[in-house]
Amino acid sequence: MLDTYPQVRPGPPRPSRILTPSSLGAQAGLERHEVPGAGAWLIPIATGDRVTIRNAEGGQVCELVAADARGTIDAAVIGAVANGDARGLKALLTGGGSGMGGLRLGLERRGIDLAKAGAVTLFGSETPAGTEESFTVQRDGVLVVAAPGVAMVPDAQDTATPLIVTVQRSRLKRVAGFDLPDPLADPVLDLRVRSATAQAYFVKAGDYIQILDVDGRQCTDFQCFSARKLDRGIEHALDVTTSRTLMGHAYSMPGLHSKYYDQDWLPLIEVVQDTCGRHDAFAMACASKYYDDIGYPGHVNCSDNFNAALSEHGVTARPGWMAVNLFFNTAIDAHGVLISDEPWSRPGDYVLFRALTDLICVSSACPDDTSPANGWYLSDIHVRTYSGQEKFSRAIAYRPTPDAEPRMTKETAFHSRTGEKTRNMVEYKGYWLPQVYSANGAIEEYWACREKAVVLDLSPLRKFEVTGPDAEALMQWTLTRDVKKLSVGQVVYSAMCYDHGGMIDDGTLFRLGRDQFRWIGGDDYGGVWLRDQAEKLGLKVMVRSSTDQLHNLAVQGPNSRDILRRFIWTAPHQPGIDELGWFRFTIARIGGPDGAPVVVSRTGYTGELGYEIFCHPKDGAAVYDAVWQNGADLGLRPMGLAALDMVRIEAGLIFAGYDFSDQTDPFEAGIGFTVPLKSKTDDFIGRDALIRRKENPMHKFVGLDIDAAVDVGHGDCLHVGRAQVGVVTSSMRSPLLGKNIALARVDVAHAALGTALEVGKLDGQQKRLPAIIVGLSHYDPKKTRPQS
Repeated sequence: MLDTYPQVRPGPPRPSRILTPSSLGAQAGLERHEVPGAGAWLIPIATGDRVTIRNAEGGQVCELVAADARGTIDAAVIGAVANGDARGLKALLTGGGSGMGGLRLGLERRGIDLAKAGAVTLFGSETPAGTEESFTVQRDGVLVVAAPGVAMVPDAQDTATPLIVTVQRSRLKRVAGFDLPDPLADPVLDLRVRSATAQAYFVKAGDYIQILDVDGRQCTDFQCFSARKLDRGIEHALDVTTSRTLMGHAYSMPGLHSKYYDQDWLPLIEVVQDTCGRHDAFAMACASKYYDDIGYPGHVNCSDNFNAALSEHGVTARPGWMAVNLFFNTAIDAHGVLISDEPWSRPGDYVLFRALTDLICVSSACPDDTSPANGWYLSDIHVRTYSGQEKFSRAIAYRPTPDAEPRMTKETAFHSRTGEKTRNMVEYKGYWLPQVYSANGAIEEYWACREKAVVLDLSPLRKFEVTGPDAEALMQWTLTRDVKKLSVGQVVYSAMCYDHGGMIDDGTLFRLGRDQFRWIGGDDYGGVWLRDQAEKLGLKVMVRSSTDQLHNLAVQGPNSRDILRRFIWTAPHQPGIDELGWFRFTIARIGGPDGAPVVVSRTGYTGELGYEIFCHPKDGAAVYDAVWQNGADLGLRPMGLAALDMVRIEAGLIFAGYDFSDQTDPFEAGIGFTVPLKSKTDDFIGRDALIRRKENPMHKFVGLDIDAAVDVGHGDCLHVGRAQVGVVTSSMRSPLLGKNIALARVDVAHAALGTALEVGKLDGQQKRLPAIIVGLSHYDPKKTRPQS
């Protein structure tokens, strides 16, 4: 009888499996905090909480200072006994380390005096990566976790690295109940916008407006008016169409494109900081029609909430409001359709605006529970305003990995000098870098590099100190190059690949000693990958980040050697500038034996003779001044990223995200010379896949000469007839060659030199630009200039 019924899967339905970063596990009572090297963090704790400190990269000392609810310092709060005096933490506070301003404010608000603090000191310089210590909280209070460190000498490797703190809460918070982060300063206004409501408020010209997502994944609509216009009965709201048009961006961000305007082009607000990075400036605030049309008549909505909140200011009600939809995750798909998904925002994420005139503002906590727009759970929004006398740096949050804490954009060691020469800065990998210098322009900077000399800031390059008896074995396994052939004082350019042959990164490896290396690449994940491989294999090696301890200037161009020989001093046992070979480095000082210590390498990213100078950030101004003073009469010019992009494309040098990704191997990226499959006798990650890919190539990386002055960009398609056979990865109009050139990835069937292709514009069919395949390096293909 039973066999007459269909077979079914027994039991109730299974929930969807959704993997999220650990920082989103707070609703289960688990919190994660990342304390930066040479930084500190203050964490509220409660009785019964379990606190675990993890030495993420190894070799990092930790200091813990616990205080009870009255601000009295007592290690017994975490069930421990003090064994130190918190001298590392005190030094950080005195010296102004990472995040110290916020920490000072948090200590002051709680009445905590560190003058006679007793600390619990954990770990040491030899502590392996991943070592953990745990404590159970005995009384309510706060815990300060410090990762102290001193300034690292450029040729040493005693860097300061992060500590990871996890807190398993003894009492689970209800979903809509996470703690707000401490204020950025003393608030003028502290306003909670309850779930599914809106509130209006006044902000004085020059003051700051911080809008916080309290619990994460909660959208908020923001609108504002010039208060003085409202006084005259003129209801000109912030207009996102005007703002997008004037700014040239989908939505505003800190920096050049940070303003929002009304319809008369009056600037109302500018964006100063943003920890989320994903918002909406296309859709309207939700309105009754939206809910009516999807079958929820009478549903509470932001537009009606706006109307109610603004009525006391005499603003006429509207059926639907235009707004800046903060934390609303929208996009335009390939078919031109507006789509949305859960927000990117996490608990405590915020946007910081600055009022450019007296404003009447209104903020909502979006009530949409019919879509993923609010993560399927409605919560609160919080608004704080601060006096215009406060100083907040422009910053965008950067997360190296999904689990990492947001890192706000920083200034490099040379910003005090470059900032005097331009305000045209762009965010790159968590730092502000000059795009173009005001007195020169990209073309003049380009010619200075080709004919005389330039100085440029490349500090965001990621640096990792790889030390220990198995350091060589780790690098031999994780890089494509034969690291065993590398001498002390030598540098090698290499690819780093996944098992399938796709590239993680490219970079340079410095050998500082038999068991000491420094990997310099473009991505934080390179260090994570190295550390994971070391742990997986049980190797005796530490991989510690030193990006914040080593900032670097590049001095490039035909006159670069003449400039450096004027002020770089080296000891007799180190190569002098005239002796320094291509892809070699030397340990040096600025001006003489008592000058600032530096490492100078004969490397670069321009296709010209050039050098890079690495120093601790504290010596940045001295290093920059020495370069500038000794290069002024030799035609030295500052160079920004726009001109750098031009010279590197001409020289056929690749850039991550444009010319290669994890879907391209080194052969497809034009750097097959970094993969010595026949001469490297040791195995390495991706070797088998790279052999297979080399023997069966699908694409080739080539150069293009384009017979048109029309701009060509990354992603433009390449055609033979109607068929697409490739894609442009990078392109520029070459001043030296007098034509449009490009780097491109092309199907091997059409990759021979001299092959005629067409670059597709518009839809790829309606407009074509003739092109011919040429060698990858349009400029100095034999690299005679950097070797000169």
